[in-house]
Amino acid sequence: MPTNSPPLLSKRLKRWSQSLTGQILIIMALGVASAQFISSTFWLRQLESDTEQNVREVSKHMAFRIAATVSYFTSLPTNYRHIVIDQLQDMGGTRFFVTLNKEEILINPLEASPLKDVVKQEVNDTLVKQLGIHNAKIAFSSPSDLHVINNQTRLMDLPERWGHHSLLVKPLTPPIIVIQIPINDKDWLYLASLMPDPYFLDDTTAVSGDRLFSMAMSVITVLLLSIVILRRVTRPLATLARAAERFGQGDWRPMKENGSVEVRNTAKAFNDMQRRIQRYLNDRERLFAAISHDLKTPITRLRLRAEMLDEDDIRDAMIRDLEDLDMLVKGALQSVKETDIHENRVEVDISRMLKDMQSTANIQRPKIIIKGALSHPYIGKPLAIKRCLGNLVDNALYYGKSATIHIEDDDEAVCIRICDQGPGIPIDKIDKVFQPYTRLMADHTGHPTGMGLGLSIARNIARAHGGEVTLSNHPEQGLEAKVWLPRH
Repeated sequence: MPTNSPPLLSKRLKRWSQSLTGQILIIMALGVASAQFISSTFWLRQLESDTEQNVREVSKHMAFRIAATVSYFTSLPTNYRHIVIDQLQDMGGTRFFVTLNKEEILINPLEASPLKDVVKQEVNDTLVKQLGIHNAKIAFSSPSDLHVINNQTRLMDLPERWGHHSLLVKPLTPPIIVIQIPINDKDWLYLASLMPDPYFLDDTTAVSGDRLFSMAMSVITVLLLSIVILRRVTRPLATLARAAERFGQGDWRPMKENGSVEVRNTAKAFNDMQRRIQRYLNDRERLFAAISHDLKTPITRLRLRAEMLDEDDIRDAMIRDLEDLDMLVKGALQSVKETDIHENRVEVDISRMLKDMQSTANIQRPKIIIKGALSHPYIGKPLAIKRCLGNLVDNALYYGKSATIHIEDDDEAVCIRICDQGPGIPIDKIDKVFQPYTRLMADHTGHPTGMGLGLSIARNIARAHGGEVTLSNHPEQGLEAKVWLPRH
């Protein structure tokens, strides 16, 4: 069972994707997802542009305050610099951590990003323009890895009053910008500051978790609403398809004329078509029955009169003509009766049916070999199917003296191949033999009841079940008649 599940699931998915509902849902899902992605992309581009402009403006103001701090600090006498360091913790709303170090502090920079580059560029340009400083070291660091005072001391190691309140925003860990400027051969001015917003430099993406969730919910909502609408729209189409299939198999039932205006009009037109076709079929059957009945008496009367003729040649010729005429009338009536067999569709054991034919034909010597069997009964008209298969088996035994019957069955259809060892049929005559009263052999010896109607009747019965009968010449020798009957 597990080995059959994947192919079955694949078939169902393929069938669903080829249905009207599946194709519309796929198109709508792709359309909604594409629209969401495109709109998110445009929105993100605009957001990135606005964010970059905002970062640039804020960075300029921050850079001016940093330049003012550097200018103020370098203007102080050397002995006063350490005194005012503790007082430079809050200037113009922007908090700074300022120290005077004896060495350059090695910073483990954070991963570069366009917004961080904008901030560093604005700070560097401002320092160059305002103070003529070209050798400033600017970098972004994580609070947990930020070194201050010297390369052995981290910010987290200092007492809280030294700089925690100016550089830490617990429990967040926003990046810290660090500016180091050599003010003489021995001292480095060290400035560290947070950006105004902890999320100020966070990168945005068109496929973030929130956007993916929003996109998924939009697609699911549209699909659910589409399924409800499509089921209402496609249900009448499925009903119409089933009604047409039943009617093609001889089961006439009028459709219910309800639903939208278009559906009601379609159902009404289909019901009118069914009535006209059924009326035509009934009229045709009555016509053939009447013709057969009305012609029997004149033919019998003419035959009696022909028997009374004195000339033997003329009498024999007229009797032969009357026999041919009688055969044509009987053949026409037989064609109608055996094609339009009025019976209900029930379970048909085709394997049992073929075995009965085999036991009848193999009384004197083996003539029929059966290979394969049905996994479960076929739903159809038993007398019609028996006539269809019987005609094909009779032809195989008559022309090929023996027949090998192959039965192939699956969930989709039943396929029966009847192979003989006869002369086959010329390629250009294969379609012609399905026409009524067509016989390729003029000699009727051994098959006196044949009128060239068997293949025509067999194909009509198969088509009435939604199937088909085809003929093909075997590569080695003989003819293969294939009966394909779908399982509905």
